[in-house]
Amino acid sequence: MGLMDALMGLAAALASPPASQPAPVLLRPAQVFDGVDPRPHPGWQVLVAGGRIAAVGPALPVPPGTRTLDLAGTTLMPGMIEGHGHLFLHPYNETGWNDQVLHEALALRTARAVAQARATLDAGFTTERDLGTEGAGYADVGLRDAVEAAIVPGPRILAATRAIVALGAYGPKGFEPGVAVPQGAEEASGVDGIVAAVRRQIAAGADVVKLYADYHYRPGEPSLPTFSAAELAAATAAAHDAHRLVAVHTVTPEGMTRAIAAGVDTIEHGYGGTPAIFAAMARKGIALCPTLAASDAVSRYAGWNGAEPAPPAVEENRRSFAQALAAHVPMCVGGDVGVFPHGENAREMVLMQAAGMKPADVLIAATSGNARILHLADRGQVKAGLLADLVAVPGDPTRDVAAVRHPAMVMKGGAVVREPGA
Repeated sequence: MGLMDALMGLAAALASPPASQPAPVLLRPAQVFDGVDPRPHPGWQVLVAGGRIAAVGPALPVPPGTRTLDLAGTTLMPGMIEGHGHLFLHPYNETGWNDQVLHEALALRTARAVAQARATLDAGFTTERDLGTEGAGYADVGLRDAVEAAIVPGPRILAATRAIVALGAYGPKGFEPGVAVPQGAEEASGVDGIVAAVRRQIAAGADVVKLYADYHYRPGEPSLPTFSAAELAAATAAAHDAHRLVAVHTVTPEGMTRAIAAGVDTIEHGYGGTPAIFAAMARKGIALCPTLAASDAVSRYAGWNGAEPAPPAVEENRRSFAQALAAHVPMCVGGDVGVFPHGENAREMVLMQAAGMKPADVLIAATSGNARILHLADRGQVKAGLLADLVAVPGDPTRDVAAVRHPAMVMKGGAVVREPGA
């Protein structure tokens, strides 16, 4: 970065900073990974002021009163973005999904979600796309707003509220048919019905619309397509008209095909994808959230000890991920955290590397890649003018992404939320 660019960025950041903002901070790591270049930059520093990155580069000019934070031996990188989480769920080996939806009080689930939001932030994930409260209504909107108002600590949240499923195609299931059982998402049927559901959720505060293109009608059945092509297209158009992105849960070839035709923004899971389907996604620029960590975690809960050969669900997930990589599908980093513990979000990144993705490419996907996919132009890079959401990790994560599991420092909006050595 040129000296003139650095000075201009510094001037912009220091111009009338809000009184509540902390003093400028100079971060001095061993190197900087900027979120775009796969090669880290040794000797670079980052100056933070007014909640944003003021300047990046070697030997920066430092204004009086600046606090210097020595981060020797670390790589400074953008705050990571969780692309698929559920802050209102906790691991299924603690409490099954049905019991969480039906037996845990909303106040209990919300209190737990507050703690889980803090664990996510402490892990270096400064933004999270939360893809459904799974029976907790619109509580994610309140949590998002509480974080934004600095009432509770947590990542910046993109809320999907209740998510939308086809009538009769979700859960909990297994009860007397005449008993109305609360569901883990909002049910809809028909073009008018699904459009109305999209608009209701947006009015209630949804930042993103989550749809289920396939699911199980009865316990023990395989996933089957649920919403028709016309329903998915209408829902997507309604969401896009309101400038909301659309995420679609789909694991079947037909469900994926319908979602692609509808022009959705991301496909979640995609286990049943084929080379032809992934090629179609790549042509349209539709991203995949492979959720490798979800199939891994569920298989371990069922007794798998991690030895090879892996269970069929894990192998299917690895195979679809490899096909998507080969087709150059944009890759969203999102592990379906909530199935496994919040704060262990980096588990997905480690599994992506193990399944064949280069470490630097995983890092790019988790930072600037997710920011681009989620249309978050103000974050995801270490670049002057962007939000000062930053993480320092030991060693060099471009060689092994496992380094991000142990952040040495976390900063959100220019405030250090995890001090070095904490």
